[in-house]
Amino acid sequence: MREIWQEFKSFFRKGDMVLLALCLATSAFGCIVVASATNAAKFGVNTRYVPLQIICTLLGVLMYAVMSSIDADVYSEHRAVFTFLNFGLLLLLIPFGTDNNTGNKSWIPIPFIGVHVQPAEICKIFYILISASVMASHQNRISNYKSVLHMVGHFVLIAGGNYLISNDLGLSLVFAAIFVGMVIAGGVGKAWIFAGIALIVAASPIIWQFFSEEQKNRILVLFIPEVIDPTGLDELWHTTSSLNSLTGGGMLGQGLFNGNRTQGGQLFAQHTDYIFSSIGEELGYVGCMLVVALMIAIVARCIWVGRQSKDYMRRMVCFGAAVALMFQVMLNIGMCIGVMPVVGLTLPLISYGGSSIITTYMMLGLVSGVHARPAPRSHERYIRPPRY
Repeated sequence: MREIWQEFKSFFRKGDMVLLALCLATSAFGCIVVASATNAAKFGVNTRYVPLQIICTLLGVLMYAVMSSIDADVYSEHRAVFTFLNFGLLLLLIPFGTDNNTGNKSWIPIPFIGVHVQPAEICKIFYILISASVMASHQNRISNYKSVLHMVGHFVLIAGGNYLISNDLGLSLVFAAIFVGMVIAGGVGKAWIFAGIALIVAASPIIWQFFSEEQKNRILVLFIPEVIDPTGLDELWHTTSSLNSLTGGGMLGQGLFNGNRTQGGQLFAQHTDYIFSSIGEELGYVGCMLVVALMIAIVARCIWVGRQSKDYMRRMVCFGAAVALMFQVMLNIGMCIGVMPVVGLTLPLISYGGSSIITTYMMLGLVSGVHARPAPRSHERYIRPPRY
């Protein structure tokens, strides 16, 4: 603990201030657009959204500093603890989980303060650490079948457990993206990757049976809309509304607090899942491109920090964080423009939501920790036995 405290005090000297500045700039932009999106009459006289967003951002910065102050090897040495903690958090959803009006039993209400926490968001951070540690323990034989089975086992435990308990397809897909991205970046043989693709294709009829009817329709409507929703009033309704908002802004938008559909409250989840559409209406193409540019800059910074590290596990941590952020952004924006199924994922650092903001800062704090300590300390370098 003393060492962590010393590292915490030196955060502003060692931490990744460039990454933090990019995150704060994105969060500031997010607070502005959330203020506009929640100005609609349907939210009533409710001024809690922006203050809570700011408070969560400040807490996120604190957690960014804390995560940045802990050496990656400390996480690795307690991999088993994180594995049990991850599954334990998901199990809490069985007695305490609620859908929070999302359709997925993925939220836990916190009494007395009126907020909801999404355990899978926290699990996402620990999963990156666990995967990086597992891969590092097998790095000299990463394509060995025992190594691959070890990685797959952890993935099935967290992604499968999350979906079976919460029915949250969105975050389960994020876990899958992290797994695939880290496997490719970690150097697993192409034969295993092709075998995995073939296995997924072969098992897809079985996997399909686990989806609810609503989830199936949300996927099928992308390919056969005239069959699934011929009237456009069911599965296509939110997508059509989103596209109308996006295209209604033109190049420069209708102006903050002036979007016809946003201020009229006609856009579903306009401060959370569909905030990108609200940005398109009020700030136009320019506003949307600003969001994309900020996200690309953050992802690029994560990859750059990872490439600067000579330590395998630290690189995997950075690449895992980059993949998680990139995939969630792609899925959210794809959902808004109608090329991805509606899965209920927020736009990181932009959408309203305390759990998402704090956990995103925590995840990027891991990258900052790699920037501060790109390699194990010289006096701690030794040949480690494999960890199974």
